[in-house]
Amino acid sequence: MSIKRALGWIFAISVIGVAFSGTLTYREIFAHTAAVCPSPGAPGTILGYPACVYGLVMYTVIALISGSALWRDRGEPA
Repeated sequence: MSIKRALGWIFAISVIGVAFSGTLTYREIFAHTAAVCPSPGAPGTILGYPACVYGLVMYTVIALISGSALWRDRGEPA
C-alpha cells in the first residue's frame, strides 16, 4: 500500500469521525438533547466538556493534516 493511499484512508476515516463527533457535540451542547456524551460539567467529562468535543477536535486535526498532505502530493503519481 502506498503512502498516498494510506493517507486517503486516514483522511476518509477522519472525515467520518468529524461528522459523527460533530453530530454528538451539536446534540449535546447546542440542541440539549440526550446524546451518548455526558452533559458539560457532569461526571465523565474532561475539563468540563464531554469527550465528544475532544473527539471532534482530534478528528478535525487529523483530517487537516492528512488532507494537507494529500493536497501537497496531488501532482505526484500513486
